[in-house]
Amino acid sequence: MLKVALLYSTFITMISPKIKTLFIEIVSALVIFLFIYASVSKIIDYQKFKIQLGQSPILTSLAGFTSWFIPAIEILVSILLILPRYRLAGLYASFSLMAMFSAYIVAITKYSEFIPCSCGGVLQHMNWNEHLIFNLVFFTLIASSIMLFRTKSNRSILLQ
Repeated sequence: MLKVALLYSTFITMISPKIKTLFIEIVSALVIFLFIYASVSKIIDYQKFKIQLGQSPILTSLAGFTSWFIPAIEILVSILLILPRYRLAGLYASFSLMAMFSAYIVAITKYSEFIPCSCGGVLQHMNWNEHLIFNLVFFTLIASSIMLFRTKSNRSILLQ
């Protein structure tokens, strides 16, 4: 474990601040696009989204609250990611959301017979395994961005 940490530390210091910044900005843009697309899809087809949340064995009692809270938080996190001063907070928030969405997918597929998909747009056409892989790719990209952001040489550039 110590060797992995040392290797990682060495690798991170070898990456130029411009490359780190570019990577973080690309990942932030991808997450912004994903969350805005998903939230707008949910808002456009709000009744369907609310009904599908109500059919979820995990979220049934929270469907009313969750149906407006999820799109709102996706938009709020996108705003954080757009603003350089709040980008790190936005990365942590998007990391948390992706972790929760992924945990929900695992729980619903493992413990439920009926699995409604309340995702919007093209995401609703993925099967659950594809959706989980999709989430884990974004989860990994976001985690990498947080690690790159936290390096001291990069913070001053990113907070401008």
